[in-house]
Amino acid sequence: MKTAVIIVGHGSRDPESNAEFEELVSLYQKRRPDLRVGRGYIELARPPLAFALAEAAQTADHIVVVPLMLFASGHVKNDIPLALASARNRTPHVRFEASPALGIHPALVSLAAERAATLFASDEEKKKTAVIMVGRGSSDPDANGDFFKVTRLFEEGRGILWAMPSFIGITRPLFEETLEMAARARPERLVVLPYLLFGGRLMDKIQEQSRVFVQRYPWIKTQVAPYLGAHEKLLDVIDERVRGVWEGQVPLPCDACQYRVPLSGFSENVGGLKALLWSVRHTFTHNQAAPHAHAHKGLRKHVFVCGNVDCADKGSVSLLETMRRLLKDLGREKDVRVTKTSCMGRCGEGPTVAVYPDGIWYRGVRPEDADELVKEHLLQDKLVARLVDNILQ
Repeated sequence: MKTAVIIVGHGSRDPESNAEFEELVSLYQKRRPDLRVGRGYIELARPPLAFALAEAAQTADHIVVVPLMLFASGHVKNDIPLALASARNRTPHVRFEASPALGIHPALVSLAAERAATLFASDEEKKKTAVIMVGRGSSDPDANGDFFKVTRLFEEGRGILWAMPSFIGITRPLFEETLEMAARARPERLVVLPYLLFGGRLMDKIQEQSRVFVQRYPWIKTQVAPYLGAHEKLLDVIDERVRGVWEGQVPLPCDACQYRVPLSGFSENVGGLKALLWSVRHTFTHNQAAPHAHAHKGLRKHVFVCGNVDCADKGSVSLLETMRRLLKDLGREKDVRVTKTSCMGRCGEGPTVAVYPDGIWYRGVRPEDADELVKEHLLQDKLVARLVDNILQ
């Protein structure tokens, strides 16, 4: 039996982040020359997972997919199973299997501790140091809960003052908020520990928010530790996941999955069809917020304006209110609706505006652009070309 391993990355708009992922795939290939090792991405980079599976199926009759993702969020629970189902239909003679995500693994907790330890001069210094762990954040409460557990496992027995979990986006507690809480506790030293696999825009955001914090609280010695990155321990976990598939040990981490049990605030997600629809919608919008109701009946256009922290800082709330006021003044508020959304996956490039059913995404939209956007696009169907980010077909 010819076996291929496809390592799946999330994908990033930052080429350097994708390059780090690809380097890790190369390192695993060198470790396992007996396997054909390939890569695929969920979004934002190429090749997409579907292409990687089709290519591997040309030469292999057994394909093992390893999600290189820290926790089992929607991508692992929905996007990857859907891609595998499609691949099985196209090539029924090939055996496709997937491992769980990296998950709550002691090797990764140990790796995070090693990254933090590079900033400790002595055990005495460590006792006076607080740690803020920063995760990516997810719309899946199961994944977010796992990150909290990782934070606790990191804190146990490390000899530090205390550790707090935070997220750089999508959900709370946000990193900025947690920094402020930490300042009130007045630790002598503070270490920011990014629990991220690779660098990129999220890491840049962590660095920038940490710099602002240092300017505001210079008496707290604050340092940012390295992110997890390529390491032998990470390769060990990938190897463990591959062996687990071969040995038939592929338990799904679904005990607290929002698609199987009715969690508070997410009960409408329960059921396979709901999971499928949410995954399909995510594929088209890259929206990582929890599903919310859209009332489209009778609307000529529906406009979504990102209200997440990054976009709000750049004026998205003012933009939204200005667009609503202009439409009301023009008597068009009943057939063009403007809705505030959570994160739309364009952090650092916003404010982001999406116009449906046209499928037009704008980025970098400022409050002063509202008049042009309303009068040109929303009322006359003329694109504001200088602001266009993407056109969905």
